[in-house]
Amino acid sequence: MVELSGVLGVAMVALGMVLTPGPNMIYLVSRSITQGRRAGVISLSGVAVGFLVYLLATNLGLSVVFLAVPELYVAVKLAGAAYLAYLAWNALRPGGVSVFAPEELPHDSPRKLFTMGLMTNLLNPKIAIMYLSLIPQFISLEAGNVLLQGFLLGSVQIVVALTVNLGIVLAAGAIAVFLARRPTWLRVQRYLMGAALGLLAVSVATDTSAPARA
Repeated sequence: MVELSGVLGVAMVALGMVLTPGPNMIYLVSRSITQGRRAGVISLSGVAVGFLVYLLATNLGLSVVFLAVPELYVAVKLAGAAYLAYLAWNALRPGGVSVFAPEELPHDSPRKLFTMGLMTNLLNPKIAIMYLSLIPQFISLEAGNVLLQGFLLGSVQIVVALTVNLGIVLAAGAIAVFLARRPTWLRVQRYLMGAALGLLAVSVATDTSAPARA
C-alpha cells in the first residue's frame, strides 16, 4: 500500500513541474492558440503516451540498478535537485518570456500533432529527471511491493500532469489575453513557482533516505 505522504509528495512535485513552463507546456499552448483546442487535446494525447513510456521503463529497470549501484542513486538524486534549482532560477530571473505568447505556427495533421506531443515529452529533461530521481524517493520500504508503489505513484503524477495540461489547453486562448493585459500577474506567478521549486530542490538535496529495496 502506498503511503499517503508519498502520494501527496508526488502530487506536489508533479504540480510544481507541470506549472513550470517547459517543452510540453510550450508545445501544447502553441498548438491550442494557433490551431484550436482540438489540436491541443490531440497533442496532449501524445504527451500522455510519453508519460506511460517513462512509467514502464523506469519501474521495470531502475530499482534494480539503484540497488546494485547506490552511488548512482545519490548522483541521480543530486542531479534532480540541481535541475529543480535550475528551473527555480529560470522562473525567478528577470527578463523571462511568457509561455502564453508563442510564435505563429503552421497547422499540422492529427498524426503529426500526436507524434510531436509524444516526442516532445520523451525528449523533455524535466520528465526524465522526475521519473529517474524524484518519484523513486517517495517509495517506502515498509509499504510493501516496490514495483507496485512505483506504478501507483507514477500514475498519480500522470493524473496531475494531464489534468493541469488539459485545463491549460482548454483555457490557453483566454489565459494569453488575460496575461497580455496584466503583466504583473505573470511576474507573481513566476515568483511563486520559482520559490516552490527552490524549496523542493533544497528538500531533495538534503534528503538522506536510501533507495527502496524490492
